[in-house]
Amino acid sequence: MKIIFNANDILEAHIVAGMLQSYGIEAHVGGHYLQGAVGDVAPLGIATILVQDEDSEQAEKIVAEYQNNAVGQSEPDDPLLATEAD
Repeated sequence: MKIIFNANDILEAHIVAGMLQSYGIEAHVGGHYLQGAVGDVAPLGIATILVQDEDSEQAEKIVAEYQNNAVGQSEPDDPLLATEAD
């Protein structure tokens, strides 16, 4: 298995794993128990996504597209969602 993504937190890791699974790629989330060991503080970078070696290339492309779309969502395309500055 190969780590293909380091998520910000467990929630994001499960979202990305679910997205990969929707493409037929078996994905596993690692880091569940590490977050609990730290306590209430939400540590960053301990949640990982692992896939089989033979699926890693396709999974990395899908995750790269996810990351590019996440960055591009800072400004809404829909003018109805945009707010006007007074």
